[in-house]
Amino acid sequence: MNKLTSKQIVSYQTQLEALQQALTNTNKISDEASAVVELDQTRQGRLSRMDALQGQAMSKAVVARRQQQLTEIKLALKRIEMGEYGYCQQCDEQIARQRLDINPAVRLCIKCAD
Repeated sequence: MNKLTSKQIVSYQTQLEALQQALTNTNKISDEASAVVELDQTRQGRLSRMDALQGQAMSKAVVARRQQQLTEIKLALKRIEMGEYGYCQQCDEQIARQRLDINPAVRLCIKCAD
């Protein structure tokens, strides 16, 4: 396996920063959807409240997943900064470029991910 070139690392860094910005912007927009559901029976029927609560729970789960993705991206950017990007954090072998192309924030090689 060939070591990543500085040009490839810069390309992955650009992708990671763009993903980070997109997720941050999406989180700002979706904060409204995960707001507290008002339980005023005069304004909503019981089924509507249940739908709203379910929607709120789903929205919170999506936000939690986005936060996890943001954390993974920040860690990948830190690895770039430290010169450790592209290497498995478990076995220290190089991660295949095809794997990084699919997910530039990935931190494990395919063997260790199994």
